[in-house]
Amino acid sequence: MKSEFCALMALLLMLAGSMNAAERQKLCFNDDWRLTVGDFVEASLPDFDDSQWQRVTLPYAFNGEEAFRKDIVDLTDTICWYRKTFTLTHADVHGKVFVEFEGARQGADVWVNGQKVGFSDNGVMAFGFDITPFVKVGSNVMAVRCDNSWTYRDRTLNSRYQWNDKNFNANYGGLPKNVWLHITDKLYQTLPLYSNLGTTGTYIYATDFDIPNHQATIHVESQIRNEDVKPRSFIFLAKVLDVEGKEVANFNSERLTMQPGETRTVRIQQPVNNLHFWSWGYGYLYTVKTELVADGETVDNVMTRTGFRKTRFGDGKLWLNDRVMMVHGYAQRTSNEWPGVGVSVPAWLSDYSNALMVESGANMVRWMHVTPWKQDVESCDRVGLPQAMPAGDAEKDVDGARWQQRTALMRDAIVYNRNNPSILFYESGNESISREHMLEMKALRNQYDPYGGRAIGSREMLDIDEAEYGGEMLYINKSKKHPMWAMEYCRDEGLRKYWDEQSYPYHKEGDGPLYRGKPANEYNHNMDAFAVEMVRRWYDYWRERPGTGTRVSAGGVKIVFSDTNTHHRGEKHYRTSGVVDAMRIPKDAFYAHQVMWNGWVEPETAKTYIVGHWSLCPSPSTKGEGSGLVKPVYVVSTADSVELFLNGRSLGQGKQSYRYLFTFDHVPFEPGTLEAVGSDGSRYQLETAGEPYQLKLTTIANPQGIKADGADMVLVQVEVVDKQGRRCPLDDRKVHFSLWGEARWIGSIESAAMSVPIVCGVNRVLVRTTTNAGEINLSAYAEGLKPAYVSMNSVKTHCHASLLPGLFNRGETPLTPSYTPQSRGIEIVSAKAGYDGQHAVCSYDDNELSEWKNDGRLATAWITYRLAKKAVVDDICLKLTGWRLRSYPIEVYAGKTLIWSGETERSLGYIHLTPTKRVKTNEITIRLKGAGKDQDAFGGIVEVAEPAAGELDLFKARNGGETKNELRIVEIEFIERI
Repeated sequence: MKSEFCALMALLLMLAGSMNAAERQKLCFNDDWRLTVGDFVEASLPDFDDSQWQRVTLPYAFNGEEAFRKDIVDLTDTICWYRKTFTLTHADVHGKVFVEFEGARQGADVWVNGQKVGFSDNGVMAFGFDITPFVKVGSNVMAVRCDNSWTYRDRTLNSRYQWNDKNFNANYGGLPKNVWLHITDKLYQTLPLYSNLGTTGTYIYATDFDIPNHQATIHVESQIRNEDVKPRSFIFLAKVLDVEGKEVANFNSERLTMQPGETRTVRIQQPVNNLHFWSWGYGYLYTVKTELVADGETVDNVMTRTGFRKTRFGDGKLWLNDRVMMVHGYAQRTSNEWPGVGVSVPAWLSDYSNALMVESGANMVRWMHVTPWKQDVESCDRVGLPQAMPAGDAEKDVDGARWQQRTALMRDAIVYNRNNPSILFYESGNESISREHMLEMKALRNQYDPYGGRAIGSREMLDIDEAEYGGEMLYINKSKKHPMWAMEYCRDEGLRKYWDEQSYPYHKEGDGPLYRGKPANEYNHNMDAFAVEMVRRWYDYWRERPGTGTRVSAGGVKIVFSDTNTHHRGEKHYRTSGVVDAMRIPKDAFYAHQVMWNGWVEPETAKTYIVGHWSLCPSPSTKGEGSGLVKPVYVVSTADSVELFLNGRSLGQGKQSYRYLFTFDHVPFEPGTLEAVGSDGSRYQLETAGEPYQLKLTTIANPQGIKADGADMVLVQVEVVDKQGRRCPLDDRKVHFSLWGEARWIGSIESAAMSVPIVCGVNRVLVRTTTNAGEINLSAYAEGLKPAYVSMNSVKTHCHASLLPGLFNRGETPLTPSYTPQSRGIEIVSAKAGYDGQHAVCSYDDNELSEWKNDGRLATAWITYRLAKKAVVDDICLKLTGWRLRSYPIEVYAGKTLIWSGETERSLGYIHLTPTKRVKTNEITIRLKGAGKDQDAFGGIVEVAEPAAGELDLFKARNGGETKNELRIVEIEFIERI
């Protein structure tokens, strides 16, 4: 990592030298802004007195300090102003000057030197302006008025924005993202800012991949504009530089001439050898330097950091670099916020958070509802985290002005982010959209990113073939066509502060406030139960993984990664569904995912983890309870069997369930070492901590050094440890901090106070640097413990967020298959039924929105399938209408031989029936033998807006709950082992 960092800094210096030789400059425009809350009509004027306004460094939301301290519905929405004075030279104003905002919330009006430049009001996407006519040599003033009202209306279409929503889109207002100033020659490559500027910038992609031999053809396109008063001749040149700054390719166009006012897209390409392909957990990025060379001199250049990877979408699966990858990860709120600052964190902290997703085993982040800001998009590039990029949506398809808003945002987002290799999916809607709308979105992708290797689809889209991927929110979907993966499963919540029922503070599983007047056990989990639920929910997806049949699940993403300042159901005023808390401290569910998700389809590394702790160190508010304690112990393991040892003494084998979970029901507490040993050689142990002895401080900071820019931050972890340095997992005392030097206190979850409670032995705080370089000192003390102290130094530097190093932790894409096929579907050629035989095909048409059903009479509740060949059916995979509510008593016959009889289980989608007899046949009959039984097996699945009646999972809503002699099949597959 150190050698990579040194090489990266050398590349930075080289590129800086190149930029000095060229006309173009991309300047960080974040420093020295003035901010005030309230509306001041004259604040747009250059001579307005802003000396008493707050001095801030962007990114900085005016209400960012409210993050996690207020409910999302109470976040301040009002008018605020930002102003900045900046200086330009004669050389700067000789050509073109552009300003680029990576985003503003919600509407932003921009003035330069008192003249109105323009506005942007979608609240999501980057936007920019040509400010050449408004700037002058010497001092200039830019003023920005922001309105983040929850009821803000589009000024062109007079419509509210669908995604300006109090449930999910946390409202951190003002200028919470980066700003850049671009100074170019009059002959220049345009910016990828379609709205306002109407330009598309540079487009870089690869084709003709040869993954094993590390070869591909690299294509470079750039939209070029001549705003000179005379014709300009030039050569378009591309240089491809690796992570060490070495040139690996150099190619150019013929000499071109453009007339005054002309805009043209120029394309060049070249095969390149010895490429490193971007991959999951392998953030290898190249810098592509595109130049306009006139008369031997570079008059314009653009640096694009990108990567090259091959994708394929089909047969119900996703391929990355020729390897099947089953989706497992998180549906994360796009705000990706932190306490006390909201979205506005330094780029390295985005990398820290997003890299934790990869560390937990995630190979996908689905940003929810709106497009992520550029910093998170680029961060995913660096850490090797594939992503699904939405445009903007709430929960349903729309028409008219709101659909115009959505298509405009999708267009702008594609143009702005099409060079980022981590984006594998474009999401056209947070819920299903019509076929006509899908075709419209697909046309946008084909126009602006036809070669980027990205599928475009939407949530659901189960019956629209034009969608290139889909999948429901909560349930398991399968397909033999485009990949189907769950868009946000497991909406349960659980605070990190509760270990289990036997540990301080003795939170009984499920205790907490009611939700909509009913018990809300699923939203008040302790950490043991929350981790177990992660295993239980993933099992349904694992069971339908690639290799298990012709129709497969492409996986799913769990809602959310980190606790979020959005809609909530548990005891807190923020959502606690994360596998890490808001300060990114892992809950045990994080480690459960590490075990199950450490491979591309199935785990590829043996791993075992014991859920919870093995300590009874008393907190200040307990008296050492625990004598005679007997508790269940849960182990998550890739092994086929797990043995538990307490101080070297075997406690026997665990009871296996959900493939990865091993339960030891009654384990007596005894201080010492608890070790789980898997049959695959993996092992994990817990030790009993001693008495709390001292505090321990650990800093998590910018890997390139702490910046004295007023925007950098340091994350500081505080722990209570024993004399051996082991964390005391039950300690809850309050820690008091003192901070002095060149930093300012931000605080922790829920509070800006400088006294912070320890939670399960650990907590974290944030501090922000000042604009002065120097020493930063932080001390921590708590009653009864030795104090701790840490000292740091900040240094003056300029922002180069995009040049943070990539992470290569998982290595390049393996060339071996990611799974061994275990079984395959047997083709069904026809079916007949006791009723409505013409619709029998609906039960095997690969469409989960269609079904076959009888007329409610027991005599007609049968269906017979004819198979393409005689075979022994090893497994029958079924999706039955009302799958989470209804249990069907059925019989299955191979020809005339009974091979299965019983009641079907309730599920999140699919169930499996294993025949009790092996009979070779080409005819299978399913017959209902009695009335179905209704009982919700997943009562905790509750939405912000209740699902509409008529959905196939809600049997009672569809039928009134009375017609019980119906046999209703959504999909069926007969499977044989390979």
